Amino acid sequence: MGPRDDDGTPGIDLARLRPWFARAVPQARTDELSATLITGGKSNLTYRLTDGTATWILRRPPLGHVLSTAHDMGREYTVMSALAGTAVPVPRLHGLCRDAGVLGAEFYVMEAVAGTPYRTAAELEPLGEQRVRAISTSLVDTLADLHEVDPDAVGLGGFGRPEGFLTRQVARWRRQLDASYSRDLPAADRLHAALEARAPAADAASRPGIVHGDFRLDNVLIDGDDRLRAVIDWEMAAVGDPVTDLALMLLYARLARLVGEVVAADASNAPGYPTESEIIARYDARTRRDLGDLGFYLGLAAFKLAAILEGIHCRHMRGQTVGPGFDRIGEVIHPLLDAGLAALRDH
Repeated sequence: MGPRDDDGTPGIDLARLRPWFARAVPQARTDELSATLITGGKSNLTYRLTDGTATWILRRPPLGHVLSTAHDMGREYTVMSALAGTAVPVPRLHGLCRDAGVLGAEFYVMEAVAGTPYRTAAELEPLGEQRVRAISTSLVDTLADLHEVDPDAVGLGGFGRPEGFLTRQVARWRRQLDASYSRDLPAADRLHAALEARAPAADAASRPGIVHGDFRLDNVLIDGDDRLRAVIDWEMAAVGDPVTDLALMLLYARLARLVGEVVAADASNAPGYPTESEIIARYDARTRRDLGDLGFYLGLAAFKLAAILEGIHCRHMRGQTVGPGFDRIGEVIHPLLDAGLAALRDH
């Protein structure tokens, strides 16, 4: 039987892929290879590849995108390679292709891990409170395990610039917010000024570690026995201050309480999911991280989410984003910024 005809899957040319794939995955029946797009958009694209017997996952940047830090396939591949053999579960990797002539951009292939990326409370509720508790506490434990990995010990010592990481984050999200400017947000100005003033001290006190960058329940895969099988979507990974991961996960839960699952992943609203204070206590008990200025990190997470959501609001107002819930995004920014200011005061 000859090779399967390409089915027009955007971003995948099977004829060009097959020779590389045969070298990277010699056991594959490349003549039978087919591809299906799983997730797409402005983030990295994820495809399921199969030869009818086995299945693999391929990741590449968005179509037409010139490679940058945000869509660097080498970044994801390097971090997952480094974490193989640690307490942090990651998929087994088969190969990284840096030759843009194959698919028009760098890409990599990894094993297809069987598991569910739970996103909503409605998906979790049928499992019952006990199972939800087990799944969500394993999420916190895995985050703690990640943050206790020594970057130098796994070959990531030169992976990023941990010095000044928090100061750069404050500046980065200010630029992002400015790029979406469509209305006055006095609370954003106050929050940014407070973060800018406190960032150098926070940087001085921080201990570098591996940062996932977007750690939440729908970025991990849970198997049928409620075990966390793999952490995925490492496109924002860095070596910096890992407490930013904890704070962002907490702020996602706050956002879910504000807007619900129409706009945000609301798995944290499911009965059995630990409270914010329970998450902090469990993380604190498993790590040697300094949470003494958690208010700064919560404020930074609120500012980051506000900048992201203001961008969505701006695009919606221009008619560039349509769908249920987007008309409410603009209302969410104000309580989110207020929450950031309150966190700076209260912690």
